[in-house]
Amino acid sequence: MSMAEYKGKVKNIQDTPFGYTLSLIGGKWKMVIIYLLAEDQPIRFNELKRQIGTITYKTLSSQLKELEADGLVKRKEYPQVPPKVEYSLTDKAGTLLPILEELCEWGVKNQNN
Repeated sequence: MSMAEYKGKVKNIQDTPFGYTLSLIGGKWKMVIIYLLAEDQPIRFNELKRQIGTITYKTLSSQLKELEADGLVKRKEYPQVPPKVEYSLTDKAGTLLPILEELCEWGVKNQNN
């Protein structure tokens, strides 16, 4: 499906496939988290926080919970002391990676223009 099929028919963007996609990956941090998990997984919470830098613990935690609820991130908890939790991408999130690669390529082509 293309955006052209929805021309003149969209009353609410959330009702379109584009709106659905944005609801899963929209916002300031979700694509960053997916990108970093694609580069290095599984990864622990504190390492992910270090790689992102400016995100707060609370925001990272809530974003990971949302991504997990949407089926894009897997959380694996190990029964040990201190607790160990690792995050990785699901197969569903893996289908987003070619799109993220295209965004990177667009950035390479247009960054200095």
